Amino acid sequence: MKTLVAAAVAAVIAAAPAIAETKIGLITTLSGGGSHLGIDTRDAFMLAVEQAGRDDVTVIEKDDARKPDVAKSLADELIQKDKVQVMTGIIFSNLAMAVVPGAVRQGVFYVSPNAGPSALAGKGCHENYFNVAYQNDNLHEAMGAYMKAEGLTAPFILAPNYPAGKDSLTGFKRMFEGDVAGETYTKLGQTDYAAEIAQIRASGADSVFFFLPGGMGIAFMKQYTAAAVDIPVYGPAFSFDEIILGAVGDAAIGVKNSAEWTHDLDVPASKAFVAAFKEKYGRVPTIYAGQGYDTAKLILAALDKADPATDPDGFRAALAAAEFESIRGAFRFGPNHHPIQDIYVREVVAGPDGKPTNKLVGVALKDHQDAYAADCKM
Repeated sequence: MKTLVAAAVAAVIAAAPAIAETKIGLITTLSGGGSHLGIDTRDAFMLAVEQAGRDDVTVIEKDDARKPDVAKSLADELIQKDKVQVMTGIIFSNLAMAVVPGAVRQGVFYVSPNAGPSALAGKGCHENYFNVAYQNDNLHEAMGAYMKAEGLTAPFILAPNYPAGKDSLTGFKRMFEGDVAGETYTKLGQTDYAAEIAQIRASGADSVFFFLPGGMGIAFMKQYTAAAVDIPVYGPAFSFDEIILGAVGDAAIGVKNSAEWTHDLDVPASKAFVAAFKEKYGRVPTIYAGQGYDTAKLILAALDKADPATDPDGFRAALAAAEFESIRGAFRFGPNHHPIQDIYVREVVAGPDGKPTNKLVGVALKDHQDAYAADCKM
């Protein structure tokens, strides 16, 4: 009898379908300039995977070192050798442009936790490309609208000379709808801003708007403060995340910045995420962490409904439905697979420990959709 029972159990186990493994390729910036952006994205993504307790998901992590050729080579390896079905992780838009078009044409799904170049939101959109963060212009559009409402009339604007930088100033001007005192593009990765600060001082500007993510923002703010320029500064969250604030210090207090999420947002899922991230990693999550977490939650929710390897149409539909608990509260995609969402304004203030931190102060744009959605034909 025991032998018969054992044989029957073995037969049932043999007949049961194997759990399908989904391989996710995560390429992000983990070394060199801007590495804290990728590290926060990676850490929050892996936190969500860990919380889900999934044994059918394998994340293969790669460091692009912020180099487009490296990112493209890694993507080819992940697709051709590792057979990943889903890719994510890229922070910088020039790297996204090197990777995403080729990946989605090969049937791989790409879910962006950050980079949202206009070229992929409009005519270059694709059914397998989703952006969980924003379209690049969005946070800059919000600050343009906010500064206009505040009565500022002559901003000096600057950003790095790469796709996200160009999108940023385009977005700012779209919503500011006025003349600027000066406009300049800096070198990506630049650390000396003496010339730009001299331009600002001589421009007659009543304000400065800049987009300089990672170490670029740290260098600019330190030099701007040292130069004692008495012109107020504004920007997107990328230039004033919690890591940058720790490096810049009190010089950033009073700065207003725009974000689609902030760590003090009054949303239950957000509060739970912030607490879990702080407990695991010992730091306050940046906007990049928030985006990485939501990206993982979306992918995992879609995997509950369909296998991208055997049912790509079902998986695509599940991604588009976006039925997951976002830290932003209600979440929905527009027709080009970019979020339609509120964009907030934050102010850098002294926190309870005396160190600078961001505090939510209002909404700059409500239910905002990017300017390129009408050009997307899917």
